[in-house]
Amino acid sequence: MTNVKIPKKTGRGWIIEIDDDFASELGVAKGSIALMNARNGKIETEILSPSPELEKSIDRLAEKYKDYFAEMKKIGD
Repeated sequence: MTNVKIPKKTGRGWIIEIDDDFASELGVAKGSIALMNARNGKIETEILSPSPELEKSIDRLAEKYKDYFAEMKKIGD
C-alpha cells in the first residue's frame, strides 16, 4: 500500500509531495511537488521539480537563521 500524502495548506491552495514511484510514472524528477490552486471555480495544478541551486540556497538560509526558526517554533504559529 502506498503512503498517503497529506496536502499542506497554503494561502490559496495546497502543496503535495509527489511519491517517487508516481514521479517516475509522470516523467518528472524525484522530489517534485504539486501545487494546487483554486481559481475561477476550478483546481489548477502545477508540478515543480527540485532545483539544486534552490536547495543550496534554502540550506544556507536555514543555517543562517536557525536561531530565529527555533524561537518561532518554540513560540508556535
